[in-house]
Amino acid sequence: MTQLLVIHHAPTESVQQLLDAAIRGANHPDIEGVEVTAVPALAWARGEADETTIQQAAGYLFITTANFGYMSGALKHVFDSSFLKIGGSLDESGGASGSGATTHRRPYGLIVHGRYDTTGAVRSIEAIVGALDWQLGAETLESMGDVTEEHLAAAEDLGATLAIQLTDW
Repeated sequence: MTQLLVIHHAPTESVQQLLDAAIRGANHPDIEGVEVTAVPALAWARGEADETTIQQAAGYLFITTANFGYMSGALKHVFDSSFLKIGGSLDESGGASGSGATTHRRPYGLIVHGRYDTTGAVRSIEAIVGALDWQLGAETLESMGDVTEEHLAAAEDLGATLAIQLTDW
């Protein structure tokens, strides 16, 4: 069975609602052959997950808060501890250089929730996944302020869209 790995940092009720909606969409009864596995980003810090967790999945959904113009520290730790081990590489200046990733061309999705701005968080994640040569599988959901029914519907659609892409994996 193909796996969609949902890596999340959901410290608030708002982000938890978006996570629940995305998982509900990915687990839609009409979508067959996809196992949805949700793992908190903090699992990497606790030693409960590592690069093999990422390598075993066929696609990814990242859900994070936007903190001080950046992704959550927990999600950053996932990338910091896994990037080189899953084939990411650095150029001479220390910047990400994305050839040779063992997970190249896999689809990913992104949900970012912030109170005022999500731009920096989205940009930072896009730089890392771009260096891994992952492909955006659905439009990024940037949710600011209070989570609305529209945000929840978009999160559900995003989860379903990623899962559907993996049915032919």
